[in-house]
Amino acid sequence: MSKKLRVAILISGRGSNMVSLVKAARTPDFPAEIVLVISNRPDAAGLCKARDMGIEAIAIDHTDYPSRESFESDLHETISDHNVDLICLAGFMRILTPYFIRQWPNKILNIHPSLLPKYKGLNTHQRALDAGDKIHGCSVHFVNDELDGGEIIKQASIDIKKDDTAETLAQKLIAVEHKLYPEALKNVTIELLSKNEAF
Repeated sequence: MSKKLRVAILISGRGSNMVSLVKAARTPDFPAEIVLVISNRPDAAGLCKARDMGIEAIAIDHTDYPSRESFESDLHETISDHNVDLICLAGFMRILTPYFIRQWPNKILNIHPSLLPKYKGLNTHQRALDAGDKIHGCSVHFVNDELDGGEIIKQASIDIKKDDTAETLAQKLIAVEHKLYPEALKNVTIELLSKNEAF
C-alpha cells in the first residue's frame, strides 16, 4: 500500500487499546501507521509499552498548564508537528474542548464501553447492570462537541450473564474492544483514502 495515514494515539493509563492498535497497524495490509503516543499523565504505563514497541511516546502533563486551552494548544502543536492525519483516543481521560475538536473535524476517534447512545460518560458497566440489560457492548465513534455523542463508526456486543459484575463485564469487554478498535480505524482510513482527501 503506497499511502498510509499517520495516526497519533492519546492515552492516560495502561494503554491496552493502544497496544492493540499498534499491533494491528503492523500487519502489511493495514492502511494506517501509528507514529506517536501522547499521555497527559507522565506515569502512564502505556508510555513504556509504546516505547518498547518502538513508537515515539511523549508525556504532556495537563497539570503543568494554567488552563485547558493552553494544554490543548501544546497538544495540538505536538500532534501537528508529527504530520498526523488521524487521532485515536484510547483511555484518554480528558474531555477535549470544542476548540480542539474543531481543529480535527471527523479526524478524532474514540472507543467507549457501551452501546451508544446508551450510557454516555462513566460507570457504563454498572449502569448496564442496574438497568437490567441483557446485552452490553462497546462503540467506536467520531468525537464531536457532545460527550460520547459523535457519529458511531462500529459497535460490538456481549451477552450479560446473571452472575456478571461490573468487573467481569469490563474484563470480557476489553477483549472485544481490542478487536473492534483496529477494525474501525481500518474502515475509516480506507474510506478517507478512497475519497482522495488531501492530508
